[in-house]
Amino acid sequence: MSSDLRTSTSIVLFGPPGAGKGTQAGNISVATGKPQVSTGDMLRAAVKEGTQLGIEAKGYMDAGLLVPDSIIIGLISERMLQDDASGGVLFDGFPRTIAQAEELSKITDVSLVIMIEVPDEDIVERIVGRRMDPQTGEIYHVKFKPAPSDVSSRLIQRKDDTEDTVRSRLDAYHLQTKPLSEWYIEASKETQLRVISVDGRGGIEQVSELIEKELGR
Repeated sequence: MSSDLRTSTSIVLFGPPGAGKGTQAGNISVATGKPQVSTGDMLRAAVKEGTQLGIEAKGYMDAGLLVPDSIIIGLISERMLQDDASGGVLFDGFPRTIAQAEELSKITDVSLVIMIEVPDEDIVERIVGRRMDPQTGEIYHVKFKPAPSDVSSRLIQRKDDTEDTVRSRLDAYHLQTKPLSEWYIEASKETQLRVISVDGRGGIEQVSELIEKELGR
């Protein structure tokens, strides 16, 4: 392992599906100067480029199987060697399990963990109420962002936005990812790691302000 990796410090951002991680990750990346890293984006890029890890990952993806942690960690290790990652990165939605967090700790020191907290019922309301305009790709919401009358008739609900699917994803989150909060809190007792919890029930700007306030401490 390169010694340069150990001197970098990274940020981990996680929260339930629909908590607004993607939007907030962009803001955090700008505020800290740390590049945003999404394992989904890395997987797609590796498959498209036909790298060794990409070829291995494609085999699992084509078979409808989860890509093993070893491949994900391999992709992250390669990403951390790029010049813009010398000061650490912002992990968006990774790690998702304690096992992944343990492996990640061998690659880069995590100095800050940001947990966006949103109650399950709020998540269900947010996602189930989403509607997409198939012509433009614009996303609306039946309550929070109603579509214009000339658009509403053609809106569709994406298959992943049904209540059954959302609750299934939430169950998986609570089972696999939520325990990470306690794992990182325990780790913070013996290190300089900071773990912060942010109320994600407000609007985008309100949540951004809460996170920026924490980043400034």
